[in-house]
Amino acid sequence: MDTVDFLVIGTGIAGLTFALEVADHGSVLLVTKKDPIESNTNYAQGGIAAVMSEEDSFENHIRDTHTAGAGLCHDDTVKLVVREGPAHVKKLIERGVRFSKKENASYDLGREGGHSHRRILHAGDITGAEIERALIHAAHNHPNIKIMDHQISIDLITTHKLGLKTHQPNQCLGAYILNKHNNTIETVAAKITMLASGGAGKVYLYTSNPDIATGDGVAMAYRAGCPVGNLEFIQFHPTCLYHPDAKSFLISEALRGEGARLLLPKTGAPFMQKYHPMGELAPRDIVARAIDHELKICGEDYLLLDISHRPKDFIIKRFPNIYKTCLSFGIDITQKPMPIVPAAHYSCGGVVTDSWAQTEIKGLFASGEVAFTGLHGANRLASNSLLEAVVFSNRAAQRATNLLKELSDISTDLPDWDPRGTSDSDEQVVITQNWDEVRRTMSNYVGIVRSIKRLKRAQARIELLREEIKEYYWNFRVTSDLIELRNIALVAELIILSALERKESRGLHYTLDYPETKNEFCKDTILKP
Repeated sequence: MDTVDFLVIGTGIAGLTFALEVADHGSVLLVTKKDPIESNTNYAQGGIAAVMSEEDSFENHIRDTHTAGAGLCHDDTVKLVVREGPAHVKKLIERGVRFSKKENASYDLGREGGHSHRRILHAGDITGAEIERALIHAAHNHPNIKIMDHQISIDLITTHKLGLKTHQPNQCLGAYILNKHNNTIETVAAKITMLASGGAGKVYLYTSNPDIATGDGVAMAYRAGCPVGNLEFIQFHPTCLYHPDAKSFLISEALRGEGARLLLPKTGAPFMQKYHPMGELAPRDIVARAIDHELKICGEDYLLLDISHRPKDFIIKRFPNIYKTCLSFGIDITQKPMPIVPAAHYSCGGVVTDSWAQTEIKGLFASGEVAFTGLHGANRLASNSLLEAVVFSNRAAQRATNLLKELSDISTDLPDWDPRGTSDSDEQVVITQNWDEVRRTMSNYVGIVRSIKRLKRAQARIELLREEIKEYYWNFRVTSDLIELRNIALVAELIILSALERKESRGLHYTLDYPETKNEFCKDTILKP
């Protein structure tokens, strides 16, 4: 059994920031499902939003966040993140993150949909990868941080699960983790556990997320007893490259911020102005719904995004990764439009936390996309996600280091994982079949436009699949594929239940049965285990 002060699940900006902040106060174990750099952060092209210009203001950023959030943003959280953000962005720079600058050495601030001012710090169009590079380098060089790759967390260990009635309230003691290198299950005891496992894009068939985004943190926290909030608000990125070999390669919203236009494939006509006065710079939910509607009208598989009217040198310098990737698929974006479709991109809901990233379970924190802080409301403002992660991970570190002193005398001899009664599976097809069926069901019935009929149909099918998965889980030895299947099925069900609770259309949740936004539903959807 490994014993550490801090167990951090996930190596995106949230997990790495927390690890670096607490490492001077105790031992840190960072676990990640693949290579350390494989995270949603690594794929973030646009940037991180923060007020860094005299032409901008906190009030502008706060207002833009509330407008995008469609009435559901928590005002205290929005103000906290916006006002604390610039200091934490500067800390990223001190840790070696190289954001793009102009010739006069000032930061090249971009603008994206929903933002009234230029406030997006970026590193070309590979901002996430640059942040990952700097933070992983810092983590590798800290003597108190140990990084273990190809590890997948199975479940959290809590006092209530172990039947330790003397501990009130429920307390997290660590986690069971599958080592994919040798297929052994290890017990990790930790005084503090940070869930920074990212999102749940793989619940859907088409997603901009990497393969690791299977909702593990939300599923583990819910099974452990944590409430989850606002899971009906799944943000579909409006523009992912449509190509059989592209695997939903994301085309950054920053292109539209720099003048790219959405066009119909047959006529080449623009259409966004009829949906919103900001046109291509409308909030993402409106843009995604407009594209979905136009796809249904024209019957095509894709629409077009065109930035070829901008100077070639500017496009290549501002979007080098997008240019190079599209070119590898035979599309020169300096010469012609690129085919695009919407894809599941970001979960605005997650594990309920307070303003210090604490969950309802003592010793368990959550930060980043896995968490529900109240910042995003019914629709995330572009590039606010990296900002949220860095602010809340810093706040979590402050609270966790104080809590560590309180928990220093608590030690529990945790039981090892018990595989008795299980055997190796001889029916791997069960996993692949159910994995595909969960994702197709969610894409077909719980997508950009919903209805009660579709949601009920999805609910019935997911319930059956979860029963099959449950039986399979307890009869066969766990594998990484089985763990992820179990998690996406649970998260799928939670998304459906949340969507059924909301009898209105608001932000990212649009239903044909209740197309209007209603004041009586201007509240969070909270599901308790």
